[in-house]
Amino acid sequence: MDWQRLITNKRLGQEHRQGLRHDDRSEFKRDYDRLIFSAPFRRLQNKTQVFPLPGSVFVHNRLTHSLEVASVGMSLGSDVARQLCRRDPSLLEAGVGDIGQIVAAACLAHDMGNPPFGHSGEKAIQTFFTEGPGSTLRDSVSPEFWSDITHFEGNANAFRLLTHRFCGRRPGGFVMTYPTLASIVKYPYSSMLAGKKGKFGFFATEREVYERIADDLGLRRLSAPGEPLRCARHPLVYLVEAADDICYEIMDIEDAHKLRLLSYEETERLLLGFFAAEEQEHIRQRMVEEQLDDLNERVVYMRASAIGRLEGECVRAFVDNEGSILAGDFEGSLVEAVSPAVRYAYRRCAEVSRKRIYRSKPVLDVELSGYKIMATLMEQMVDAVLHPDRYYSRQLIGRVSSQYDIASPDLETRLMAVIDYISGMTDIYALDVYQKMMGMALPIV
Repeated sequence: MDWQRLITNKRLGQEHRQGLRHDDRSEFKRDYDRLIFSAPFRRLQNKTQVFPLPGSVFVHNRLTHSLEVASVGMSLGSDVARQLCRRDPSLLEAGVGDIGQIVAAACLAHDMGNPPFGHSGEKAIQTFFTEGPGSTLRDSVSPEFWSDITHFEGNANAFRLLTHRFCGRRPGGFVMTYPTLASIVKYPYSSMLAGKKGKFGFFATEREVYERIADDLGLRRLSAPGEPLRCARHPLVYLVEAADDICYEIMDIEDAHKLRLLSYEETERLLLGFFAAEEQEHIRQRMVEEQLDDLNERVVYMRASAIGRLEGECVRAFVDNEGSILAGDFEGSLVEAVSPAVRYAYRRCAEVSRKRIYRSKPVLDVELSGYKIMATLMEQMVDAVLHPDRYYSRQLIGRVSSQYDIASPDLETRLMAVIDYISGMTDIYALDVYQKMMGMALPIV
């Protein structure tokens, strides 16, 4: 793979208009702006990140997380571009200087396909078909479609959201540039190759779109003819992934301190663990010099320092491994390729997060409630599209936006429309619909 092909301003659905724009915004800045002002992006403000949606203490939701990931992604991309172009000035003409903007736009979009209630929402959709009433539909749909819905994945759903032509939408969906779209596909293969982890990058309905983008960008094809599609990642996926890894791990530690799941001493140990003893003492001294007496402000300072260290290490890892990344041979993530001391500190944060944060009572409570809500919505809506002539079915279907082809004569299209509708909900809207379905709430007249 080479940068000359990997970076292009070609847009999905408007390939014929390539090169016709003449204003000061780059095409990748246009991607960023388009995402910021979109309704699906706004809805992230009411989707759970890790902790339940905020009460008295404001913690991260999907929107604030995505904005922070985009900020770190811009830094990662810009720093990588600077180093690559310093080493090979000809890369400037290949568009490598725009890497920061591409990565930032992809970071904004990376969580847009996540359903309500985070991973428990994904699980509810999957298990509706593997363990619930939807299991009876297996023989009524194609093996590829069955694989897609039983492995339902927020990453694949984000690619669908951005590229699918929903009813009333122009060809190309969001009409994003090829590099931005390719940079969000963390798992560039079909669900038939998802394996035990259950991860994949695109539904069968978008396979041809991804294949077209991959071929145009020159992504290395790893699958043989006749096999399920599998490609090497676009190199910028590694930077999007690194920005996400850095933000969710470090920011979850800060949120856990705010919610008093971690003491100040534990938080300090974790965040300063990214630095040698002399550097730790220097950071402590700086906090004294800057009169940071408030413990929350001290955590903010240490968090910023930890993110800065991880960002620099991931830039170095990318530049050092550029050859294997372009060859499609690089394995693992950038945070796994950092120096041993930093990698150990990151793993220590991940271990504490698993034990003290992700299995904490507030998180488990929202997962349990979210799972029940999502499972009920799936059961009610799928039953409605299977029996659309029933009175109650007509009432439910009438609630669905006209952009979803929920009245299609094709069963797979109707089922996918249900998944599109439910996965696009916010946590609060999903709860509201659930309560109305169950007769637990009435609109205020």
